[in-house]
Amino acid sequence: MKKSVIYLAAIIAIALVFNSCTKEEDFDQALLTGTWKLVGGTEMYKYNSGGTGVFWDPSQDVTELEGKHFNWTLVKSDLTHIFISESGSLEVPKSYTVTELTATSLKYKDDLGGTTYSFAKQ
Repeated sequence: MKKSVIYLAAIIAIALVFNSCTKEEDFDQALLTGTWKLVGGTEMYKYNSGGTGVFWDPSQDVTELEGKHFNWTLVKSDLTHIFISESGSLEVPKSYTVTELTATSLKYKDDLGGTTYSFAKQ
């Protein structure tokens, strides 16, 4: 009986260890390239191949040509934006965790504040 309890405890412990491990998804960078609009908002992001991009908000009377430039990386599910100031220096990076990336949908969570953002490809 004592052996049965030990075996049962070992099986439960192993199951908990494997259950607590989450697999980090490896998203395809090629799906990110293009122009994305915030669902329910007006903010626009354009991701160019090669890791550059631009952010603008038409509701603020800002066009893509006047937008704020940034560099981006996508490693597995970790998306990072590093905005470039007008003087050309890099600003503090913003980190996100991508939860969905398809040909038409992008969703990510702000790693600092926990806010979730949803975008539709334009």
